[in-house]
Amino acid sequence: MIRKSLTSKQKQFLRAMGTELDPVVNIGKEGVTPTVVESAKDAITKRELIKVRVLQNSPEEPKDAIKRLTERVDADLVQVIGRNGLLFKRNFKKPKIEFPE
Repeated sequence: MIRKSLTSKQKQFLRAMGTELDPVVNIGKEGVTPTVVESAKDAITKRELIKVRVLQNSPEEPKDAIKRLTERVDADLVQVIGRNGLLFKRNFKKPKIEFPE
């Protein structure tokens, strides 16, 4: 189940940050594999906000693949546009992103 812990203002803030990001995780012809999940977990732990790209050769629809990855990483899905998705997960030990009040 996808978490819904972000307010619309927080999502808007994260979407604005996401425009500057390059995809750090690619979902390819194998789909959402354990390797893809692990690399996404590593990246999201370090950065809190990551962009994911679903490549043309992926067997799944981009929305479905990104939702599945979001669930397996236990993150918040900020948005899906075309083949790109934006995922957020707060790192409580070392927070990187400060939300405006």
